[in-house]
Amino acid sequence: MTDAIAPPGLTCQQARTLTLAALGGALEFYDFVIFVFFATTMGVLFFPPDMPEWLKLVQTFGIFAAGYLARPLGGIVMAHFGDLSGRKRMFMLSILMMAIPTLLMGLLPTYATVGVLAPILLLLLRIMQGAAIGGEAPGAWVFVSEHVSARHRALACGALSAGLCSGILLGSLVARAIHASFEEAEVLAWAWRIPFIAGGVFGLLAMFLRRKLHETPVFAEMRERKSLAAELPLKTVVRDHTGAVVLAMLLTWLLTAAVVVTLLMMPTLLQGLGVSRADALAGNTLAICATVIANLVAGWMADRFGAGRVLVLWSVLLGLAFWTFYSGALAGAYSPALYVVAGFGVGVTALVPAIAVSGFPAQVGFSGLSFSYNVAYAIAGGLTPIALSIAIKDDPAAPMLYIAGMAVLGVALGLHVMMRRPRVAE
Repeated sequence: MTDAIAPPGLTCQQARTLTLAALGGALEFYDFVIFVFFATTMGVLFFPPDMPEWLKLVQTFGIFAAGYLARPLGGIVMAHFGDLSGRKRMFMLSILMMAIPTLLMGLLPTYATVGVLAPILLLLLRIMQGAAIGGEAPGAWVFVSEHVSARHRALACGALSAGLCSGILLGSLVARAIHASFEEAEVLAWAWRIPFIAGGVFGLLAMFLRRKLHETPVFAEMRERKSLAAELPLKTVVRDHTGAVVLAMLLTWLLTAAVVVTLLMMPTLLQGLGVSRADALAGNTLAICATVIANLVAGWMADRFGAGRVLVLWSVLLGLAFWTFYSGALAGAYSPALYVVAGFGVGVTALVPAIAVSGFPAQVGFSGLSFSYNVAYAIAGGLTPIALSIAIKDDPAAPMLYIAGMAVLGVALGLHVMMRRPRVAE
């Protein structure tokens, strides 16, 4: 069994590493998600004025989705070199690849200036962002988990996940501040550029912060022993670690469902149930805050009581909390307090990377996690909104049923983790 009681807390150096990594992850995730908060504005600015509004929105979200489709390729390539040349180098590269296109987005000419070239340039920059984020999340989780002992891995991954969720929160707050501070005409004229330019600056700041980080002790030891992967890391992953890949993909499916449905889709779903836009967004902000806190709590608990046990507990919490919250909203009794509890249930995301990364040996850990996570996220992240949008037409309770099914999956995966044998390396 992998469950074990953890020794005393992190050292000051480890805590500093986690803080800097989480802060950098928050700034980079802000860069990735800020686009979606200005989707309507981007549709107006980057497509022909005579195009139907619905088609503009579809085209704009298509460009946003291109970032997800680029994730697997970017993640696999960056993970390959991360396993062979160093975690820190790819950690630095991913944030540079995110900062530059975000900054350039804020400087792009619009359709009124350069015509069809405008959306083409926007698409290319979005693909660059997708490639960057494909390496960021898995690389960051591997980086922080290799800076601590295996018995502090869940807290390390939870802290990083909390940072990534903070980036989503920051994007939401910045978007709300822009729309509150400027008239719509000003936003369309120039103010829309502010969050993108600021995002580029944030990214460069995060890269500066990451310069202060050191290569992971695990990779440094492997390089010293000359025990790095002897062949293509991904080949080794697919050939020798199929079980770990399947487990990581199923865990990623759980993570994607929790984040996409509970946090990203919910404001739109609530408005469809008659909740005002302001109330839906306010509740969403509080729910994201609860998710940030829950990632830290769940990670801390997993290191003390076992990741498998806490995954079971948090999966049950997610299923029950979301069912109670959404059934109330369906009945016309929307409760921000229950939404916060459901957001706390999304803290299950702290456990996913901690369990997934432990399934691969260090020599191919980056490639294993990146391949599994990005492929699963591209599929589940892309299909979930579409599938649920279609299902809701026939059954308004479809989101409840989906999250309930994911909660059952989480319980099953948690029981599996409790029964499996630990890796020798741990």
